Amino acid sequence: MTRPFRFIAPMPRLTVPPPRWRAELRRLEDLGFHTVAVSDHFTQGWMMEPIVAMTAAAEATTTLRVLSLVLGNDYRHPVLLHKAMATLDVLSGGRVEIGLGAGWLPGDYHAAGLQLDSPGVRIARLAESVQVVKGLFASDPLTFAGRHYRITELDGLPKPVQRPHPPILVGGGSRKVLGLAGQLADIVGVNPSLKPDAAAGSAVLDLTEDRVAEKIAWAKAGATAAGRDPSVLDFQISVLSLDVTDVPGAQRWTSSLAQGVDRQVLAASPAVLHGPAAYCAEQLHKWREVLGLNQFHLGGDPVAAAAVLAKL
Repeated sequence: MTRPFRFIAPMPRLTVPPPRWRAELRRLEDLGFHTVAVSDHFTQGWMMEPIVAMTAAAEATTTLRVLSLVLGNDYRHPVLLHKAMATLDVLSGGRVEIGLGAGWLPGDYHAAGLQLDSPGVRIARLAESVQVVKGLFASDPLTFAGRHYRITELDGLPKPVQRPHPPILVGGGSRKVLGLAGQLADIVGVNPSLKPDAAAGSAVLDLTEDRVAEKIAWAKAGATAAGRDPSVLDFQISVLSLDVTDVPGAQRWTSSLAQGVDRQVLAASPAVLHGPAAYCAEQLHKWREVLGLNQFHLGGDPVAAAAVLAKL
């Protein structure tokens, strides 16, 4: 079954007065985006607390969904995370999507005085956290005994608008995280393997067509191993370089994760959209049909991205 397209815009930066910030969110809604997404960092000039920003964005709009892409699991206890997201799902009328990751940026951990455990420990903790969050969204009180979390007869309140729970996205670039996403998540975020000491542009080299196909296969294998039908999964990817050439005033945008890479190499990646709007739309159809990708985070210039959406 072909999954419907969903298009995600980045949360506007908090560098303008709040009324203008809210107006930019309503503009994203008018341009046809389904969702606005916010990341989760303490360092590198990051300003916004994601759950607060999601709440304000939901209040400023009427149909736009709000997504954490992604929350660092080590920064939040799952009981508190559930409570915040359940409340926001009710207040927004069911427009919340919960993205979770294992955490990865050493600078965030160091600045906040948090211990950066090994990837295996962080991923195991993420797995338990997703189980706790899902359990708290259920109808009955949750008792959970894991290595990292223990919950005793806790009734998760308020009950969400979206049942059985708001969509949960688990994002990552490794076999272990993507297998976990296939086991537990509704949406699989297909990312490069992010390493702080990696060379500039190496991230997009981990998102060639073959590599993305391999990562998706890991998630599907995880779903099958857990007794789930892989066809129920949505697959999300972030476009790291956007250049819509026939939109007046549009400028080429390239994430730091893709800078310094040969343009021909970029053109072969599902994380890249270069060319006229109609061609870019054809590429999105191709990646949905060939790879199963159906959710695209279109960073950079939302007006240029909207021209592609209009062709779909």
